[in-house]
Amino acid sequence: MGRLDLPFVVAFTVLMTIAPLFLNAYHVDVLNSIGLYALLALSLNLILGEAGLFNMGHAAFYAMGAYTAAILNTRYQIPILWTLPLSGLVAGLFALAVARPVVHLRGDYLLIVTIGVGEIVRIALVNDVFGITGGANGIFGISRPKLFGFVIRQPQHFYYLIWGFVALTIFLFYRLKQSRFGRALNYLREDEVAAEGSGVNTAYYKLAVFGLGAAWAGMAGTLFAAKMTIISPESFSFWESVVLFMIVILGGAGNMAGVLLASFLVIGLPELFREFSSARMLVFGLVMMIMMIVRPQGLLPARGR
Repeated sequence: MGRLDLPFVVAFTVLMTIAPLFLNAYHVDVLNSIGLYALLALSLNLILGEAGLFNMGHAAFYAMGAYTAAILNTRYQIPILWTLPLSGLVAGLFALAVARPVVHLRGDYLLIVTIGVGEIVRIALVNDVFGITGGANGIFGISRPKLFGFVIRQPQHFYYLIWGFVALTIFLFYRLKQSRFGRALNYLREDEVAAEGSGVNTAYYKLAVFGLGAAWAGMAGTLFAAKMTIISPESFSFWESVVLFMIVILGGAGNMAGVLLASFLVIGLPELFREFSSARMLVFGLVMMIMMIVRPQGLLPARGR
């Protein structure tokens, strides 16, 4: 962290801490949505930005976590926040099972496989394959989360829960980025052949980062289920994966500050211009085209070591 970063981090933290005191419930709820997408984008950034692995099926891991939490809560009355580690574990193990046969693929080929995985999961949820997901109707009656005996109900309460988790994620991922593991991921991103020739176990690091990123997306899915109290397959469509992919690329792959900025722009701006919602996909596509031509490295490119 450079000298110029610390004042920005402090100012941003103070601003986000006091924001709910000056905003109405609707705008706080928008910030909650931004926080959830920021969590998901940060977990995808670990796979796409740090390791350079194209993954456009991230919504599948998000769904695995959300449905794991919902099933455990509604069927076995396990408090929703207690399911966080279990949701992460299920999503992570699923990612490892999916990635193991295709870990050798690169670029567009891996991208196509992950798209297929995302659609397989969504279709399985719609068709209620195991008889526990509720089919197209989803799962209802998810209980509100409790923290130290306090029931979290209001948008302002969820705000601090979600953004507290975002802050923890940024801290942990920053530490990970500075570690030997983080450096190995960057070697993969820059030149996989050279990394393997230098003794880096590329298959191991690919599987590890897929599992870790998916586990974090699964935990974000738990927060989503707790907030909504109802989940259905339509919440985990291919479009969600596209939005997450776009946030990472637009913000600057490998830069967590860029991912946060892009989360505010991609999720927050459409709420300010709801009258143009019908043209949302057109605007997103146009913005991505312009960015790829004018600034392909993203709004805030990752810094060199």
